[in-house]
Amino acid sequence: MIKLDVREAITQAHHEEWARVVATLTKRFGDLDIAEEAAAEAFATAVERWPADGAPPNPGAWLTTTASRKAIDRIRREAKRGDKQREAQLLSYDDPPGRRDDIDDERLRLIFTCCHPALAMETRVALTLRMVGGLTVPEIARAFLVQETTMEKRITRAKAKIKAARIPYRVPSAKDLSERVTGVLTVLFLVFNEGYLSTSPDTDPVRRDLTAEAIRLTRLIRVLMPENGEVTGLLALMLLIEARRTARVSASGELVTLDEQDRGTWDAALIAEGHRLVRERLATRVAPGRYQILAAINAVHTSAPDVSDTDWSQVVALYDQLVRLDPSPIIALNRAVAVAEIDGAAVALAAVDRLEHRLAGYHAFHAARADLLRRLGRTQESRAAYDKAIELAGNTAETAALARRRDQLG
Repeated sequence: MIKLDVREAITQAHHEEWARVVATLTKRFGDLDIAEEAAAEAFATAVERWPADGAPPNPGAWLTTTASRKAIDRIRREAKRGDKQREAQLLSYDDPPGRRDDIDDERLRLIFTCCHPALAMETRVALTLRMVGGLTVPEIARAFLVQETTMEKRITRAKAKIKAARIPYRVPSAKDLSERVTGVLTVLFLVFNEGYLSTSPDTDPVRRDLTAEAIRLTRLIRVLMPENGEVTGLLALMLLIEARRTARVSASGELVTLDEQDRGTWDAALIAEGHRLVRERLATRVAPGRYQILAAINAVHTSAPDVSDTDWSQVVALYDQLVRLDPSPIIALNRAVAVAEIDGAAVALAAVDRLEHRLAGYHAFHAARADLLRRLGRTQESRAAYDKAIELAGNTAETAALARRRDQLG
């Protein structure tokens, strides 16, 4: 994980030096496009290298030197193209680079730039998480439920494709945002998730730096795209989850599940804002997308003064709607947990067990099974499921909570 101080150093250096670096390169090479692209590539290199190597003593000089080398490489490639120039141009956009006032935030601009439509959706999201989002390869792999080696190869192939196809590292203009926003929202959702419940044992179980940054950037996108329902839905979802942050970890460092949280400590202002955004989207009578439905589910949970007051029928109905849009095994798992509150643990367990071939390596699958088996009085099976969940879980607070429940089995 990129340390916060290093990330801030990178962002600050880029923000303060960007104009100077571009001006220096433009004066030297006489081409604003090359200057801006070289500066952007230099920053992307800094994001990748500084966390491991440490920030240089003079970040501005480092960026200028690196950008100059990138520009020289670009000019040399251009000179060698010759007759192939026309063919190469087919791989890039005919539109000029986006104006800098289209996206008025450095990091958000980089995320939109990295989420290039020439790459497959999962690939562009993974690459952006690694290059700009600050997540490690293991964290990204866990987000996609794949092996680390698989994710490493995916990111490597993406970089190779960018190089081979000469995909331009170019800030998109306002009219290009709509074709990139789905990938950008996925990136921010996964960054928020990593902050909401870290998958690494080497970090804090809840990372306020990641959740706050994801919310900040989503707010900015909403300003850019106020009519996009999924942007509003994602913001509402984040706010309703962030409202519960202070209640999620006990004083002893143990994760506190939703049913055990002190609801009096929830942030009422964030909940009110999240509910308002959900109602705003419902009023449009436009079919909701994935994030809007997830936000509505969280609105139901945060509307109940006590867990016993939760409208589980509405929660299951929303999950039924969500499954039609996103038939992923994780959505099916969450739906089964809600079904247990209406139809009982036995019905829910049957639904969960049908997911084993797809979620055998996912700790939450085994944790859900353990809880359902406990409720059915199948103690030994429940203990084994808790053991497996503990083995797979990376978050120390979650591991502590699972261990306590296992030990309470007697």
